Amino acid sequence: MERQKIVYKKLSEIKPYKNNARKHDKKQIEQLANSIEKLGFRGVILIDKNNTVIAGHGRCLAAKKAGLKEIPCIYVDDLSEDQIKALRLIDNKVAEGSKWDDGLLSLELGELSEIGFNMSDFGFENLAISQDKENKYTTKTSIPQYEVTGVKPKFSEMVDTTKYNELIERIENSSLFTEEKKFLKMAATRHLCFNYKNVAEYYANVASKEMQELMEESALVIIDFDDAIRYGYVDLMNGILQLEEEDENG
Repeated sequence: MERQKIVYKKLSEIKPYKNNARKHDKKQIEQLANSIEKLGFRGVILIDKNNTVIAGHGRCLAAKKAGLKEIPCIYVDDLSEDQIKALRLIDNKVAEGSKWDDGLLSLELGELSEIGFNMSDFGFENLAISQDKENKYTTKTSIPQYEVTGVKPKFSEMVDTTKYNELIERIENSSLFTEEKKFLKMAATRHLCFNYKNVAEYYANVASKEMQELMEESALVIIDFDDAIRYGYVDLMNGILQLEEEDENG
């Protein structure tokens, strides 16, 4: 089989299929756009000879929302019109059959959370949950709640700035315009890697009241039960669960 060549097409040249039966809601497109912004555009769009999308409508919408101008595509020129129509439906239908292993998903999400990678931007707030005997979802999340131990970490132990510093140095030494440098320096902060366990320790054992308030406003520490991520230095979770239990038995 001949290897298909990837070509980069301007988004303005790519046309959606007018009878596309698969619909994407606004939240789904936002999640895809978040993925593109943080991890780059991965995968390709399948298009026909007229630059009409065969597979990848959602990724096209997300790429546009993320501000991309062009995306990788593959021309499908070895299928008939009927075969292309079938491929559109098959591509969307196959994805519906995928299921999650809740245990492994919880493990993966927990590990990502520990290094400060927020998966709630991609719709994973409540996916890593268990089911009871009646097949109803519980309110359990996979995000770890840290138990403070009294450690008083240094600032250098709360955030890894290695990648950030490397980028800043390259930006400073570049020949870019001042505004371009300013923009890239803001973007470089995305490469700061926070150790949230040490952040929680600092919050509980070192920080002043004013520092605690600003850490909360910066979302370094979140102690509200309604938030998917809970970096616990208090027993708020246990208290709320106890109140719920008392209410049910009440």
